[in-house]
Amino acid sequence: MNGLSRRNIILSGGAVLGLAACGNGVGGQGGARLDARVDATRDYVRANFPGATAEIANAAGVLYMPVVTEAGFGFGGAYGRGALRINDVTVDYYSATQASWGLQIGAQQYSHVLVFRTPEALSKFRAADGWAAGTDIVYALPDGGAAAGIETTTTLSPVVAYVFGQSGFIAGATLNGTKYSRIIP
Repeated sequence: MNGLSRRNIILSGGAVLGLAACGNGVGGQGGARLDARVDATRDYVRANFPGATAEIANAAGVLYMPVVTEAGFGFGGAYGRGALRINDVTVDYYSATQASWGLQIGAQQYSHVLVFRTPEALSKFRAADGWAAGTDIVYALPDGGAAAGIETTTTLSPVVAYVFGQSGFIAGATLNGTKYSRIIP
């Protein structure tokens, strides 16, 4: 089977089903439940990452992804749901999905926030039929209450990603290749 064992395929399928069963999205309570999770994520960022707070205050829009669950064994995937806010008001709900393959094993959860710094970047995101994170994102990894890795006030990137709250045992969290799609709760 071209290097793929039946066991890997079965385990990968199980991981995908496990991700689909995760309770991190919109449930029977519609958007209210997801908005409550987004509020908690926003409040956490404000309380713990002052550099992100200033960035968010000046943003054209912010996509909050409260929980993304990622799992993999050879093949892997990630899934989460969140809300896009403009002036701290939810305007749309989005899912984030990612598929991967290669040398990987484990599972993790993490949160992230995409800050759209310009109206053009926000318009491009909202107009896309499935926007994929790529090279136009710069990462600001919060460390000890501040943004580490970039100087967010001087970077020219139109989108800044804050990734935080990692738990589990897959090394790192990247948003490259993550596809964001509008959903209806």
